[in-house]
Amino acid sequence: MPDFYVHVGGEGLGFRASHFIVWNSGGCERLHGHAYRVAAEVHGPLGDDQFILDFLVVRDMLKNILAELDHRVLLPAKCPNLEISVESGRVAVVIAGRRWEFPEGDCLLLPIANTTTERLAEYVARLLVESLASLGGSKPTLVRVEIGEGEGCSAACELSV
Repeated sequence: MPDFYVHVGGEGLGFRASHFIVWNSGGCERLHGHAYRVAAEVHGPLGDDQFILDFLVVRDMLKNILAELDHRVLLPAKCPNLEISVESGRVAVVIAGRRWEFPEGDCLLLPIANTTTERLAEYVARLLVESLASLGGSKPTLVRVEIGEGEGCSAACELSV
């Protein structure tokens, strides 16, 4: 039986954001940013019209998800080594004696343990699966999201649906 999938990527599918990776030892990288590139595949059966999903529908869903990440400081809210507090419109972040403070509107607290490219790909894939579930018609069997953070460097997450 053939495996069918649609792929969306390229110009206009990406976001710019700041982050740092937290090490298990308790330290972390310096705060830095990337111009992330994003692509997605949606696998599934062909519907009555002989396609899985309209490319434009998948692209627009992905763009909506990425818009929330764009131009933000991405913080891993589930990181056990990180202290994050939100007070009076400010987000304070403390780890290993280092402290940052950001305007709340510039931050996005993500329900992940670290802001690695792998976990960001998983986060985006989960949101895409949720968005696709709201559609009628044939259901995807697998969603794959790939995020690139530098020339030739990317990570991907595949979620079976």
